[in-house]
Amino acid sequence: MSIKEIAQIVGVSPATVSRVLNNPEYRCKTPELREKIWKTAIEQNYMPNESARNLKMGKQADREHTCYISVLITRTEEARTDPFFTELLRVIESEIHNHMCILSNVWYKPLFSDNRECQRSDLNGIIRAMYEEVENSDGLIVIGKCNKDALKKLIQIFKNVVSVNRNSTNYEVDEVLCDGEKIASIAVEHLISLGHRNIAYVGACHNESRYRGYQETLGRHGIDLEPENVVETRQTEAEGYKCMEKWLQSGSYPSAVYCANDITAIGMLKCLNRYKRLYYIPSIIASDDIEMAQDIRPMLTTVRLPKDVMGKFALYLLLDRIRGGHKGVARMELEGQLIVRSSCADTSQEVWSDYCI
Repeated sequence: MSIKEIAQIVGVSPATVSRVLNNPEYRCKTPELREKIWKTAIEQNYMPNESARNLKMGKQADREHTCYISVLITRTEEARTDPFFTELLRVIESEIHNHMCILSNVWYKPLFSDNRECQRSDLNGIIRAMYEEVENSDGLIVIGKCNKDALKKLIQIFKNVVSVNRNSTNYEVDEVLCDGEKIASIAVEHLISLGHRNIAYVGACHNESRYRGYQETLGRHGIDLEPENVVETRQTEAEGYKCMEKWLQSGSYPSAVYCANDITAIGMLKCLNRYKRLYYIPSIIASDDIEMAQDIRPMLTTVRLPKDVMGKFALYLLLDRIRGGHKGVARMELEGQLIVRSSCADTSQEVWSDYCI
C-alpha cells in the first residue's frame, strides 16, 4: 500500500496524505479528513517506504527494526472531545511513521481511566480482544490516566508499554510525564500573583494530580479552599459552558478560575461571550495550550505541555525497550511553561474588553 493508493481511497492528493503522515503540525480542512487518512493507512497496513522495501527484500536485520505499535487513548471517547489528545496523537503517529514503524491500531477507551468502570468490567476480556484485533503488536503507547489494575493487565498482554500522562503511574511502566501537580501550581501561582484569592477549580477531582496541585498551592499561601469553588466535572467544552452558566445564574462568582484543561476553559469563555452584558469578568487560566487557545477571545492564558517532546520521548522509550536497550522502568519528566495571554487580569483592573465574539 503506497501513499498514492491511500490518496485514491480517501479522495485527496498524495501530497495531503504525505503531509498528514509526516507532519503533526499540518492542519487538514477538517479533523475528520485527517482521521480518515490515518484510519485508511492503518486498515491497509501502510508502512513507510524503507520498511516496506526491507520486508519485501527479506532483510532479517532490517526486519527486526520494523516495529508494530498500537495506541490507547483513555480519557476520551473520540478524537474531538479534547483536542489535547488529538494533538498529542498527531505527534506520536508521525513519530511512528518517521521511525519506519507501523501503526497497528488506535483505541479510544475512557473506561480505562474510570476506576469504578474498571471494577465492573471484564478487563482481561477487553484487553485480550484488543490484542487480537491487531495482527502484530510489539508495543503499546497509553495516552492519559489509566487505572492501576488495568495497566498491570495491559503489561501482561502487550508486554512493552509506555505511558504519556499528567498523572504518574508510580513506576508501573515506562512513562513520559508532565507532572499535573506542578502544572496546576504554575497556573494558580500566576492567579495569586495577580492578586486573586477567590480562586475556583473546574475539572476532575478524584485521584487527579491537578486538583492536588490546586489545593496545595492555595494552602501554601494561606488561602482557604471554599467547597463551592470546586466543581467536579467531565473535562469538555460543553461542561465548561454549563459550569459558567450556572455561576452566572447563581450570582455567586469566583474572581478567578483554574480549569484542569484548555477545552473546559474555552467552553467557559464562550459562555461569557454570550452573557457579556452581565459584566462579570473573571480571570481564567488552564493547562495544555491546545491550538484553539489562541483562537478564542480573549486568548487563553495557559500552562503549555510540550506535546511534541512528550510524543517523541514516548516512542523513543518504547522502541528502546522493545529492542532490549533497557529493562528497568524509566521515567522522563518534562516541565510545563506558563503562556501569558489576555484571559487573566490583575485584580486592580476593573474591566477589560476582550470578551467579544
